[in-house]
Amino acid sequence: MIYDFDTCPDRRGTNSEKWDKYPAGVLPLWVADMDFTAPEPVQRALRERVAQGVFGYAHESAELREVIVARMAEHYGWRITADDILFLPGVIRGFNLACHTIAEPGGEVLVQTPIYPPVLTAPRHADLIRRDVPLCRDTTGVYHIDWDAFEAAISERTRLFILCNPHNPVGRVFTRDELIRLADICLRHNLVICSDEIHCDLIYAGHQHVPIASLDPASARHTITLMAPSKTFNIAGLDCSFAIIQDEDLRRRYRHAQRGLVSGINVFGWTAALAAYRDGQAWLTQVLAYLQANRDFVIDFVQNKLPGITVSPLEGTYLAWLDCRATNIEKPYDFFLQEARVALNDGATFGAGGKGFVRLNFGCSRSVLIEALERMKTAYLKRLAAI
Repeated sequence: MIYDFDTCPDRRGTNSEKWDKYPAGVLPLWVADMDFTAPEPVQRALRERVAQGVFGYAHESAELREVIVARMAEHYGWRITADDILFLPGVIRGFNLACHTIAEPGGEVLVQTPIYPPVLTAPRHADLIRRDVPLCRDTTGVYHIDWDAFEAAISERTRLFILCNPHNPVGRVFTRDELIRLADICLRHNLVICSDEIHCDLIYAGHQHVPIASLDPASARHTITLMAPSKTFNIAGLDCSFAIIQDEDLRRRYRHAQRGLVSGINVFGWTAALAAYRDGQAWLTQVLAYLQANRDFVIDFVQNKLPGITVSPLEGTYLAWLDCRATNIEKPYDFFLQEARVALNDGATFGAGGKGFVRLNFGCSRSVLIEALERMKTAYLKRLAAI
């Protein structure tokens, strides 16, 4: 089946967080939610489930477990068992549960900033102390790990490191060598790694996602890996994700933190996840090609038509990280919303190193992307001309 990503449904007035947050006339390129319809096999499976007309409590899907086990082996050469998988209604809950799993008075959690805002608040929810280690940005806009700063930030009270890979918002897909070094540091200091890998399927040519838990048995024993079909197949509203925890004791502690607080997956989440992973690869292949073309368009547009603004090279995700610090715009999020009528994400909400940046979601039709960028250019060049 050939999918048409140039034609997207009108989402206004559909209780869409993305499209209904801002007034009519504002183009929303913010929250990580693509405008593309889900794969046809997913839509078909959901229609068949709705046609049954009964929406009672759902039982865990043994078939989905086996599909995930096979997927990890096929895509990453990672051998897991069905028992290693714990289903969750969202990755945000997943890393919050990781914080509660290791919680103790005075405990610390290490995070690399700038980072997805809910990661910044998760330690506080478990009465833990957050330690920020900013990523380094080189002159080409590529982000790297400051190894000395990373290890120096670890104290005798540090218990957890929350890794985001592929990284949101900077778009890095960390290499195997980088992950080996990260894992080695964490193992030497006896840290649990909680790896948010929700964007692991959205990788561009020339790059390869490596689950950090797949490196070796020691890394596996110390890692909670979080994945989901939600970003991959644009079904985030159906609340289906999972943790892979290969160490039995760590898995027991994680389940203990979950008791009575975090429920399982609803019947539509089970249905959509199974159909997506089992039958959605053709859609994923096509959407990746479309996203890569959108990515290239954004990079070319910013480089050639928005002087003074730069964009980080993007290895994964559909989220572009725009550096506006060299402009005369003090608050770029507010400027583009008010003057261009384009809603982005405010980089300041991503923690240290995010001020002066905006995050742009290009998971949309090319026509919407072009209109948004042209609006941004018009407003920005008008500002430059007024200086």
